[in-house]
Amino acid sequence: MSEIKYNKVTPEIIEEFKKIVPGKVHTADDINEDYSHDEMPIYGNGYPDVLIEATNTEDIAKIVKICYDNNIVIIPRGAGTGLTGAAVAMYGGVMLDMTKMNKILEYDKENFVVKVEPGVLLNDLAEDALKQGLLYPPDPGEKFATLGGNVATNAGGMRAVKYGTTRDYVRAMTVVLPTGEIIKLGATVSKTSTGYSLINLMIGSEGTLGIITELTLKLIPAPKETISLIVPFENLDDCIATVPQIFLNHLNPQAVEFMEKEIVLASERYIGRAVYPKEVEGVDVGAYLLLTFDGEDMAQLEEVTERAAEVVLEAGAVDVLVADTPTKKKDAWAARSTFLEAIEAETELLDECDVVVPVNQIANYLKYVYEIGEKYDFTVKSFGHAGDGNLHIYTCSNDMQLDEFKKQVAEFFDYAYNKAAEMGGLISGEHGIGFGKRDYLASFSGEVQMKLMKGIKETFDPKMILNPGKVCYKVN
Repeated sequence: MSEIKYNKVTPEIIEEFKKIVPGKVHTADDINEDYSHDEMPIYGNGYPDVLIEATNTEDIAKIVKICYDNNIVIIPRGAGTGLTGAAVAMYGGVMLDMTKMNKILEYDKENFVVKVEPGVLLNDLAEDALKQGLLYPPDPGEKFATLGGNVATNAGGMRAVKYGTTRDYVRAMTVVLPTGEIIKLGATVSKTSTGYSLINLMIGSEGTLGIITELTLKLIPAPKETISLIVPFENLDDCIATVPQIFLNHLNPQAVEFMEKEIVLASERYIGRAVYPKEVEGVDVGAYLLLTFDGEDMAQLEEVTERAAEVVLEAGAVDVLVADTPTKKKDAWAARSTFLEAIEAETELLDECDVVVPVNQIANYLKYVYEIGEKYDFTVKSFGHAGDGNLHIYTCSNDMQLDEFKKQVAEFFDYAYNKAAEMGGLISGEHGIGFGKRDYLASFSGEVQMKLMKGIKETFDPKMILNPGKVCYKVN
């Protein structure tokens, strides 16, 4: 399509916004620096011209209609915890801060759903649902992301191996289209063959097709008990090779995480206490599995974990530590959940990819990545979801110049993504594409798929004003 040119936000338009949401419109020096980037600052340096605190669907629709009529960029943003620059204003315009729309609206316990605004934090829904005896299964590592952001990226998390990703728990949503029109997608039902699945297009679209203003999410009865196992191995190969055995023995874990010793040490430095064993009977530990099982009673879980212990020890584990008290479970998962924060605390320059490969290819893939990484001046660190093949590969440096770091990382990621494709994988399991991974998506997907994606974008957003320059659309 022809070259897109966006208009600036004029003082007159700002006054129109102020009439719709008095006291919620911020400009220039009022906009905090945090809004110029997400959790991966390497994709930052993009300020909106105007920041508006979103209040309700109808007001959002009015604001979006003004932007559409005046050809002004508009970007929805949640808590800003993304890792690909998806919620960064690369071309100025209006940013909608969705975090104030944070009400849990109602539970429908007969149909096992909850209705929420998009700014509700994952942690808040998780805790509130448990008080109702219910579980919201998606469990991304960042507990203080918004649910709207989770849906926009189809966030996965640690329980995906048993319960699935965010996509599997979205029943319905209200959306403001880039034209300012309001639509409702989905329903409180468990199955549908009712035309094209527009709701599934919206899930994972990273704020490029519409602005989610309300969500109806599926819940399940909360398991009464959980138990975790810390399983140390001498090396990563034995650690990863054990994972298929866990499933072949019908153990059905809630989560299966892998981690290497170096990243565990960084995490323990960050949280200020040691949790994982570093040596077992004279054997230096090189890697770990962290397993969690859930069920109706502890007797059932103890039987499962006894079988799990037998399986992993036979597969090469050097020990099995049981975390069966609230404190032990909290410590084990606190160390796992702070890996990114620990890396950030010790690293000046950082980038990340979250490829997903078949489970039986994890060890081979990581071996390849580390071998390739030796050619560069940065350090490679990894951890991830061993149960579903979603790997988090970090490139870290404290002494490189930014331009050289970006150049070397881009070349490294080319190798990493090509290898993932060769092994039957994909370039993102849960973090999305955003701005930072857009060019890799184009190389990975090929001309036909990119044309289809751009066609979808143009249909939803004819003026290309909604979160431009992300996922599949590159501004000229």
